[in-house]
Amino acid sequence: MTQVKYGNIATRYALIARYPRPDGLLTMFNSLLYRARLLTADLRRNLLFYWLTKDTGNLVFFALAGLPIVTLGFLFRFAYTDHIRIASEQQRHADLSCLAGNIYFEARGEPMAGQYAVAEVTLNRVASARFPGTVCEVVHEKRWDATRERYVGAFSWTELDSVSWPKGIAWERAMVAAVAVYDNQEAPRVPGALFYHAKNISPRWSKTKKQVAEIGKHKFYL
Repeated sequence: MTQVKYGNIATRYALIARYPRPDGLLTMFNSLLYRARLLTADLRRNLLFYWLTKDTGNLVFFALAGLPIVTLGFLFRFAYTDHIRIASEQQRHADLSCLAGNIYFEARGEPMAGQYAVAEVTLNRVASARFPGTVCEVVHEKRWDATRERYVGAFSWTELDSVSWPKGIAWERAMVAAVAVYDNQEAPRVPGALFYHAKNISPRWSKTKKQVAEIGKHKFYL
């Protein structure tokens, strides 16, 4: 089984979230700018030709003079709209990668209901002002633990030195669960839940929280 350092996984997810691949966007902008320059130069040549050879009158002249501006405006509007679409797709890819990774490492042996619940907790934290604002930041969040005198990961698997790379049927099921919860295709199983723990342990913090569900091998709390 292939082993990879946790740091490599965390770095990969962080880079996906913060620095989406720019290749397609840069290519699109460069292509549009190049075409805009060619079109502007073309219109200028046509304008000069009409000005020198035809008695078109001031109306036609000014109409042609405004065409480059209108054309450039259309091209940049198209580029901006496409930029928003690409950025949204890249953010979705980053979110789903981190969400499926958390489901895989936290609950891959659980029934689908348990995997949905883990995904819900992750997204509930994203929506809460008490936690970071993106899926990847929530998954890889670390907070200072005064008892252990060190920063501790929010999810136990992020504390490991190495983990098996996600693969196989378990990874496919984790991705299915991630997409279903991310796209609101499943009714909430643990509404508002922000915490959970394995049933075979009893952490001190659980005594101060309200339990809302017990699914598979986990208990969930508000």
